[in-house]
Amino acid sequence: MNLNILFTCAGRRNYLINYFKKAIGTDGKIFAADMDLSAPAMIDADVPLLVPSIYDENYIEALKTIIKIHSIKAIISLNDLELPILSKHKNELETFGVKVLVSNEDVIDITFDKLKTFNFIKNIGLETPQTYTKLEAVKIALKNNQIQFPLVLKPRWGSASIGLSFPESMEELELAFKLLELKLKKSELTTVSSKNSNDAILIQEKIDGIEYGMDIVNNFENAYFGTFVREKLSMRGGETDKAVSVIDEQFQKLGSQLSNQLKHLGSLDCDVILSKNKIYIIECNPRFGGGYPFSHEAGINIAAIYIEWLKGNTNVNHFNNYVSGRVFSKCDRIINIS
Repeated sequence: MNLNILFTCAGRRNYLINYFKKAIGTDGKIFAADMDLSAPAMIDADVPLLVPSIYDENYIEALKTIIKIHSIKAIISLNDLELPILSKHKNELETFGVKVLVSNEDVIDITFDKLKTFNFIKNIGLETPQTYTKLEAVKIALKNNQIQFPLVLKPRWGSASIGLSFPESMEELELAFKLLELKLKKSELTTVSSKNSNDAILIQEKIDGIEYGMDIVNNFENAYFGTFVREKLSMRGGETDKAVSVIDEQFQKLGSQLSNQLKHLGSLDCDVILSKNKIYIIECNPRFGGGYPFSHEAGINIAAIYIEWLKGNTNVNHFNNYVSGRVFSKCDRIINIS
């Protein structure tokens, strides 16, 4: 069976490449595309492919060429910044017989814009930190004791914890806000932030509690499949570095609620904090996240489930052997770039 899968913006996600290679077996090949041929994930793919930047006017045409030449049956993006682009061109790409495993534009718009994420979560009755975009509004809220330091400062349209800071005083807040304004103009977030530069920074209350990562999985018809949770034991560079798997009904209920309201496709990487018996949703990313390996190693093989769904098979429960109490830690390895 020819079930070739293309990972775009492959970057450093070697674990995903290898999980899918093992799951697909002889039924297809795993292709990895990136604008840098020395990207680590390219080494582990069956076929590495060089493509332009996602913002290049020829990017979508490059994907079409790859789809046709290599008979690609599914595309999986590993980059937040690419999701709006693929979602916009999803129907166009799927005319070539490929399944673009990205949520529709409405879902991507809600999750990519963190202010819309805040409003969406509040509107469906779930908990999330109080959020502001105006410095003056924050000063008023502080004066009225509606929020207090420390606060969280981050880009409204962000990725990989770029620009994240935790100001603990008014002086720090004002300096951090100004610094982030300058950084956004020079970073890879410039393109997405420029469309609303006056409201491109979010200021949130900081919730103290236990941090968890959740993989909330829907099938390819946007119906709920399951929620797989890990407690974060340590972080590094914006990603989970060490975690323990958790099975708890309150997280399952939250995952089901969010799934049924958002109607995303596939895996949703969700960060939450448990504080005073309430679960606060911090962020949602409709893609495989950096914490997925912890779920996979604890017994949920979403890679194999994706492949079965692509084949049209719905009997996938035997790939769900998730257990609690499994502790895993990431480590680095050296790759020879040939």
